[in-house]
Amino acid sequence: MIAANAPASAVYNRQGRQDRNDWLRQYAPLVKRIAHHMLAKLPANVELDDLVQAGMIGLVDAIQRYEECQGTQFETYANQRIRGAMLDELRANDWLPRSVRKTQRQLENALHRLEQKLGRAPTETEIAKELGMKLSEYQELLGEAKGGQLVYFDELGGHDEDGAGYLDRHLPGSADQEPGARLEERRFKEALVAAIGTLPEREQMLMSLYYEQDLNFREIAAVLGVTESRVCQLHTQSVARLRAKLKGH
Repeated sequence: MIAANAPASAVYNRQGRQDRNDWLRQYAPLVKRIAHHMLAKLPANVELDDLVQAGMIGLVDAIQRYEECQGTQFETYANQRIRGAMLDELRANDWLPRSVRKTQRQLENALHRLEQKLGRAPTETEIAKELGMKLSEYQELLGEAKGGQLVYFDELGGHDEDGAGYLDRHLPGSADQEPGARLEERRFKEALVAAIGTLPEREQMLMSLYYEQDLNFREIAAVLGVTESRVCQLHTQSVARLRAKLKGH
């Protein structure tokens, strides 16, 4: 329920609660859109309704907290609050299976060893060999590890309490952030940008399409001329490459 003493903002007027309810109805489709986009990256045991419910809580929070003087559009602000609420829901329910965590750690460690040995990004064939697998087995493993992608990128990107990730457009006016935290965040972003630049060209394009242009796997598959399952494999591999490079962060 929205607090009666919520801060004054552009979304409030003399109509009070009715006005806020109008905003809830107006932006409910945004919540569903974000939930569907997230669900495409998650394992089958994650329910759409759970994400939507969490997202609506984030939307209510955004309406309560938003102030026009922040210098950003409400939809941009709400987007971050909604995503953050959904991520909190996923973390709270510990939805990532242990088997997926184990697989991703194995992959990350193998990539780290190969990077150190080769001085470049290893090919899929080289990664498969390092893991003692055939190429087809390795690609199957990438597909099975799909469920861990969101959480791994959430950890990788140093998301804040609002769920803002490394490629999210940050809100202005974050003067309350500690100077040390701002410096750490800037250094991490610089390291991450550099790490993305070392990815194979196709994987760089995939990351840009997915995280900057917000395309889903099906749309990316059409752009790259591959199957949707292949995009999923490449995304899992890209995330593991970045985590291997950013161990120190």
